[in-house]
Amino acid sequence: MVANNISTLIAVRDVDALRRRIKAWRREGKSVALVPTMGALHKGHLTLMDRAQKMADCVVASLFVNPKQFGPSEDFTAYPRRENADFELLNTAGVHLLFAPDVNVMYPAGFSTSVRVEGLSGILDGAHRPGHFDGVSTIVTKLLLQTLPDIALFGEKDYQQLTLIRRLVADLNIPVDIIGVPTVREADGLALSSRNAYLTAEERANAPALYAALNTAAKFISDGGDVAEATATAEATLHARGFRQVDYVEARHADTLAPLASRAEPGRILAAAHMGRARLIDNVAIPQLK
Repeated sequence: MVANNISTLIAVRDVDALRRRIKAWRREGKSVALVPTMGALHKGHLTLMDRAQKMADCVVASLFVNPKQFGPSEDFTAYPRRENADFELLNTAGVHLLFAPDVNVMYPAGFSTSVRVEGLSGILDGAHRPGHFDGVSTIVTKLLLQTLPDIALFGEKDYQQLTLIRRLVADLNIPVDIIGVPTVREADGLALSSRNAYLTAEERANAPALYAALNTAAKFISDGGDVAEATATAEATLHARGFRQVDYVEARHADTLAPLASRAEPGRILAAAHMGRARLIDNVAIPQLK
């Protein structure tokens, strides 16, 4: 349960209470930012909160581990849950409102609607996690409509998710600006993730190879190298560094996630690979030809 006596951060669990708070801010002429999370907060999340405070008067953080974006063999029950600690972090960070609904609030009895972004939901991560992005699209659509913020912020580490959310907001005319925030990394390059907690000490030492391999591939492509050769070399490197399974390493158009057709286009190289119990994702920009 959320602690009720920590400080000034307000926590609500139902949509009516959320909307009452936001309506009061709107009457005062204040702008609102939303930062959706699944909890188990780390410095990457706090960077989103800090950016949100610089861009809006009031910041809402949501905390909801969404069952609809986990497959039957994925880690929904094991996903780290630290709500009291998350509350304290958000309070210290200066967040104004925490929306932490139960599952029956977000998916009440009889709930039967799903949001799907065709063309983006079934590729890359979506090809390896069937239904995942339908769950993401549905919950994000609900959070945006429940909150109706001026802006909503998402990390670039989940680059496919960010691209998909921008598409659904444009397609459904949801009046919110989607802000992408650069990935926060450890000193050795490993992208911060709640799932890093699954890594053993040895696995943690090898995990930065993912970021290094992507940077090497991106530079190779930018320097005129063959895309297929770059991604194949990156995949071989990951296997050599202890990743037991590589789901994909692919170069895509940075805006549409279509296969990269030309090095003159804005590009992104994306990957997902398994290290022990942890499935790690990452991506880097491909420098464009001058």
